[in-house]
Amino acid sequence: DLDAIYMQATVAMTGSGGWPMSVFLTPDLKPFYAGTYFPPVPRHNLPSFKDLLAGIARTWQEQPTDVLRVGNEVSDHLQQALSVNVQSDTAFTEAHLETAVKNLIESYDWGYGGWGSAPKFPQPMTIEFLLRSSYLQGKDASGMKAVIHALKAMARGSMYDVVGGGFSRYSVDNFWRVPHFEKMLYDNAQLARAYLHAFQFTNNPFYERIVTETLDFIAREMTHPDGGFYSSLDADSEGEEGKFYIWTLDEIRETLKGDSDFFEVAYGITARGNWEGRTVLQRALEDALLSARFKIDLETVPAKLADCHSKLLSVRAARIRPGTDDKVLTSWNGLMLAAFAEASRTITNTNLRGKYTLLATRNAEFLLKELKSNDRLKHSWRGGNASNEVFLEDYAALVLGLLELYQTDFNTKWFSSAKELADEMIDLFEDPNGGFFDTARDGEELLLRPKDVQDNATPSGNALACEALLKLAEFTGEGKYRDLAENALKLVVGMATRYPTSFGRWLSAADMALGNTKQIAVVYEAGRQDEADKLIRFIRSRFRANVLVAASAYPPPNDAPALLKDRPVKEGKPTVYVCEGFVCQNPVTAIDELKELL
Repeated sequence: DLDAIYMQATVAMTGSGGWPMSVFLTPDLKPFYAGTYFPPVPRHNLPSFKDLLAGIARTWQEQPTDVLRVGNEVSDHLQQALSVNVQSDTAFTEAHLETAVKNLIESYDWGYGGWGSAPKFPQPMTIEFLLRSSYLQGKDASGMKAVIHALKAMARGSMYDVVGGGFSRYSVDNFWRVPHFEKMLYDNAQLARAYLHAFQFTNNPFYERIVTETLDFIAREMTHPDGGFYSSLDADSEGEEGKFYIWTLDEIRETLKGDSDFFEVAYGITARGNWEGRTVLQRALEDALLSARFKIDLETVPAKLADCHSKLLSVRAARIRPGTDDKVLTSWNGLMLAAFAEASRTITNTNLRGKYTLLATRNAEFLLKELKSNDRLKHSWRGGNASNEVFLEDYAALVLGLLELYQTDFNTKWFSSAKELADEMIDLFEDPNGGFFDTARDGEELLLRPKDVQDNATPSGNALACEALLKLAEFTGEGKYRDLAENALKLVVGMATRYPTSFGRWLSAADMALGNTKQIAVVYEAGRQDEADKLIRFIRSRFRANVLVAASAYPPPNDAPALLKDRPVKEGKPTVYVCEGFVCQNPVTAIDELKELL
């Protein structure tokens, strides 16, 4: 929140931003001078930091009136720049979403994949929006072609860790060849879900493998014993970036022995390497070409590569590890909770399903116990100590994670906790002018209450809140949630259409608000859950955008979603109600009938 305010001040006063950032404030927190880097001695037309401090002190002593005037002017500018309010009744339409898709396709890098130039970031929110907005048109839709192209480009390696799973933060080049090796929890949470949805859409096991390898990496290397997820792994080890992850040809040959030739061809490994004399692993040949070249069955290629990766992982485990940022952030944990919860109900490996369900459940319990006290959520936790501050994104991300976990095991504890947190979020963060502030109404007093609506590497808190409220409206039938969400969406209509890569999560929320969201209620008599599970498995068997599911033995408990109320069992069989806006089709009991409705 501080950075959002004073970076905006730095940009306003200097024309650009960056870190390190030095901002000088009046005693009432108003910025009157700012800059980024100042050298220890005068250089490149910049004063030394020491000279700057002397000049600031002298100006404050000799011209305090001028300093206060500048501080007031800059603060007024910031108030206008950071106050994003609903200016009109303009709401999202299908035409807006179509324009956003068109802009994304036109700006897509069909040569190497992704959007923008180096440093190239993975853009999972943009990928999710394109997948959601075009899945009904099938694989031939231009949006889906971009999704598949981008996901394949990133998963070839380098930015994706083919040995141990998980994604680095970004690629320093345009080709996804050399990553910035830092691994962030939020990237892996969002990318795991994007690949999961691609797997559901295409049924291609390649995408499922990326999901399970990524989540297994999180379970192995970024999970606290009590269930919280750590924030990140450093890029450096032993003072050298990437040292933990890169290889020499001799190390490859010594580890893989007779399989080394096969692996060297698969990854184009040479004695010269592809980065500073060593190799960052990135696939050079596809499975089919490897199969033909080495005269082995196509089906055995992934297994042979997986065996090589396993051997390399064992060797790498003996190296000095990068440092771990072991604090637990509520917002980032909410994103990863959603990934584990959804993966646990959709991947094909039943053993991993159970493992992921357990990890998701333990994480939710950890967050509700350790990061919530005195009826107030907390932003961060480390070593038994929780912070005092909390932000909009913490509430919104956790609500979404809990709603995904509810749709996995249908334990009403998760649903009622999500609803309680959402009501608290509205009370603490709502802006009467539309949307939500990033800081709580009773939080530390700042120069102003920021309301940042742009998605960055993590989703905007407002976008997450909008999505969470839309989903709660579908589960509860309470119009107040949808009204708040639709009003928030009005904040970004123009910006999201023009700059879609900066508003991907918003666009997905708009797609949900505009789409015919299907509410599915599954009810069954006690003792017949196994039969109901067959119907639920069919609903989960493919990617279905804008579908929410609630299930319970009949009658449902009092704290169950309203969607389940007054939905009796038909003829004693597990029964499915497919509804839109709480108006339901005739209930069905057979998969063929359900397929027709979906």
